[in-house]
Formats: sequence, structure tokens, C-alpha cells
Amino acid sequence: MAEPALRARFFQNRACEYFPCHTGVDEKDFNCLFCFCPLYALGRHCGGNFCYAAAGTKDCSGCTFPHRRENYGKVLARWGDICALTALADSTAGWPPAGAANGAGEAQR
Repeated sequence: MAEPALRARFFQNRACEYFPCHTGVDEKDFNCLFCFCPLYALGRHCGGNFCYAAAGTKDCSGCTFPHRRENYGKVLARWGDICALTALADSTAGWPPAGAANGAGEAQR
């Protein structure tokens, strides 16, 4: 059995209708833990293989970085960058953008 601290590094949801949602990763090593990539918010600095769609949104369909078993530590190593981006956004005038969740950009309590 894996050490308790290591079990949380990998998760698969083979019952998901999209599994595997990206090609290029061996199914036995496909990690669903970061189903929604935490690096998405880093834009062009995420380090993944993406392009921008015509509407300006990121198209990450060609990226397997967060889904590779061996990249768990690399994703977590970027947490400081995500926190810094959040702090910058919180300190920027005009944040949150108009129309954000519940009108104030605050989580429901």
C-alpha cells in the first residue's frame, strides 16, 4: 500500500464520460486530480501546451501536463505563482470584473 502522503498525489475517475479527456498519456498513468487545471489562471505562463481560441480563451486540449502522474509536484510548485496572481488581482482597481459571481466576486458563505 502507498504511503498516506503519496496516495493523495494521484486519482482516476474511469467512470467519467470524458476519461481520458486528453490523448498522449498512458491510461494507467492518467491523473484526474487536476481535472480543472490550477495553472490555467497563469495564462501564457502556465507552462503547458495550449493555444488561444478565436474568442480569446485558452484551449488546453493539447496539454497533458497536469494529467501526467509525474507532474504532481511540478503543479504544486507553482502554487506560489497562483497566490501572487490572486494578490495582484485583489489589489487591482476594477477587480472583480463586472458580472462576477454574486456581483461582488465573493464566495457564498
